[in-house]
Amino acid sequence: MKVIVCGAGQVGFNIAHHLAGEDNDITVIDQRPELIRKLNDSLDVRSVLGHASYPSVLEQAGAGDADLIVAVTAVDEVNMVACQVAHSLFDLPTKIARIRSQAYLQPAWSRLFAPERLPIDVIISPEIEVARAIRRRMEVPGTTDMIPLAGDKVRLLGVRCLPDCPLINTPLRQLTVLFPDLSIVILAILRDGVPVMPGPQDQMRPGDEVMFVTDSSHVARAMAAFGYDEPKARRVTILGGGNIGLFLAQELEASPSGIFSHLIEIDRKRAEMAADALSDTVVLNGDALDAALLEEAGVDSAETAIAVTNDDETNILAALLAKHRGCKRVMALVNKTDYGSLTATLGIDVLVSPRAITVSRILQHVRRGRIHAIHSILDGFGELIEADALETSGLVGKPLKDIKLPAGVRIGAVLHEGRVVMPQGNSVIQAGDRVILFAIRSAVKKVEKMFSVRLEYF
Repeated sequence: MKVIVCGAGQVGFNIAHHLAGEDNDITVIDQRPELIRKLNDSLDVRSVLGHASYPSVLEQAGAGDADLIVAVTAVDEVNMVACQVAHSLFDLPTKIARIRSQAYLQPAWSRLFAPERLPIDVIISPEIEVARAIRRRMEVPGTTDMIPLAGDKVRLLGVRCLPDCPLINTPLRQLTVLFPDLSIVILAILRDGVPVMPGPQDQMRPGDEVMFVTDSSHVARAMAAFGYDEPKARRVTILGGGNIGLFLAQELEASPSGIFSHLIEIDRKRAEMAADALSDTVVLNGDALDAALLEEAGVDSAETAIAVTNDDETNILAALLAKHRGCKRVMALVNKTDYGSLTATLGIDVLVSPRAITVSRILQHVRRGRIHAIHSILDGFGELIEADALETSGLVGKPLKDIKLPAGVRIGAVLHEGRVVMPQGNSVIQAGDRVILFAIRSAVKKVEKMFSVRLEYF
């Protein structure tokens, strides 16, 4: 597949990184020479120095025979015009654009993106995606990540192992023997900042972040097995009233769970705008690092505090201050990858990466074929893929123990006639079953070759 990526920032770089590792033909456009140099030093991709929406630059990038353009520059208008030029002059078939400004995304102006006007096939709003991702993580207290799959019949959960976790120091192959009611498949473990795909003899250790899938009806049981038995948050403090904070507050207000929120925003005009847009949220104007203001917001009695200002350091410090003031669980929005390994040590329960969420969302639309969902997890270590098994698939009709999957690939769950089946050696996949599998990044290309026709998810 031939792909043009407009923008070599964090999101554009990571999209190029993912797709170039799967032998796609990738060209990246950016007008900043330092980013082009970094790209050329790091990735096996073509690069073009120039303005991403200029016809001559797109032509130089190969728009005439490209399959897809992903416009993720820092400027919404450049992304939109790049898609328009790619459509009008080069008849490029698939166009994805990142658009941050909500002025373009109001329902009243939805006709703007009609095919005959501004033909963008997929619009990604990072702020909305991040707010929704935070809301999902709040649905299951104790999780570092939560992704619904197969119509929410299956869930991917991330959990950090505490020192008193009942499951630690037990070989994974023995979990079903010692815990017969535990119906989970462990896909990956983040240990000391390094992601690994564990084998049957491996054990979970204190401090590990474990990614596993389970039947949605078994979530409470699985969380209890890991030592988490917390009620859902009813009192929430949001630190930062920008687009993410505002969208999150609106999501919580629309929730039937009866969540009561305080929101702190340092900019007075923005705080007034948030207060006008919200009906049941108490909006306070002031600094999220002000201990007296945190006390006024009731952070000491809140179950969850979420720091989502536009500054990483402020988010980390505000989350730690909220934890120190008595908040049970804190989340921090962090863009810089260098901070990732520090947050758990400092005491931050959940790290939210806008870049990882946005890249995962975009990749879902890049794949071809009968794919239903794709999610990049553990900062690109692997991809969780949901697809249909066709009648001709090599997965169909024989026990899983007799199927040789590529190294680094694991089947997490199967949806058969609406019923979730957690795979075992004797499990048999039938035509039409929904298959949820995990592949580490280096194995994705092998999976593509193995299933490109039969499973039809690329």
